[in-house]
Amino acid sequence: MWFWYFRLPELFSTCVAFSLVADMGFERGDLGNWSMSIWCFCFAMTLIIVMVELWKLPSCFPFYWYNFPVTYACYAALVCLSTSIIYSIAYVQFLLHGPSRDRAIAATAFSCIASVVYALDAAWVWDWYDLIDIPCYVHTVPGLLKVLETFVAGLIFAFLSSTSLYLHQPALEWCVAVYSICFILAAVVLLLDLGEREYRLPVPFPIFQLVFTLLSVLLYISAVVLWPLYQFSEELGGQPQRPSDGDCRDELTYDMCTWDRRLAVAVLTAINLLVYVADLVYWARQVSVGTEDQPRDS
Repeated sequence: MWFWYFRLPELFSTCVAFSLVADMGFERGDLGNWSMSIWCFCFAMTLIIVMVELWKLPSCFPFYWYNFPVTYACYAALVCLSTSIIYSIAYVQFLLHGPSRDRAIAATAFSCIASVVYALDAAWVWDWYDLIDIPCYVHTVPGLLKVLETFVAGLIFAFLSSTSLYLHQPALEWCVAVYSICFILAAVVLLLDLGEREYRLPVPFPIFQLVFTLLSVLLYISAVVLWPLYQFSEELGGQPQRPSDGDCRDELTYDMCTWDRRLAVAVLTAINLLVYVADLVYWARQVSVGTEDQPRDS
């Protein structure tokens, strides 16, 4: 069967990645535990998809099964790639030469391989669905944008795991609320389309998308201004330079330092704003011309 060409390499690469980090013991640190949990989750989800496809159980799910594997492959490719980058930059480069460093480098390499295989999986399914004329939401521009919006928001939440980054300032708490609200809105739209339930909305779907995306853009504009202002402005209690943060040292640590987390959230906020702006432009164009560029069954 065709899916074995991708499923087996996905299972193998993610399994090897989390096994290598697990074998490091106490030296893997918090970042190692986080990365290992990501690879373990990807392995488990891929295994579940394989079991469902082998046992031919798609009809047991409340949404069309053909939307789920390709959507998961898109997310898994992004997750494995980002985990490889974060783990190598924030942890592996500071390890001393030895068996632990070799295992960490090998795990990063297998994580990169997994991201490539997941991306090839999504691309191949894309071409195959187009060939047999099967509609799939993530194979459209707004679908890919929604995947990016929710993925970047997920990365932001990962860097916000420490509440000390924002609980001391109401403006920063507002930024966290913005990330949460926009993530929920994007997830709802994504689930509506994956389940092909958007036709039940009381308003035309392009207008629904346009309103929600405009709201998200406005909210993210406030966050892209407030977050760096209150995190890096000394007058407002922030830390303008990295050396001023006592836990940021150019040596091996078991977690990312606070200043690096603040910078990562600021960069990701700006990236997600650009994605939302592109989404807004797309739906504004769709509403203006009165069409909807989404594949659907006749």
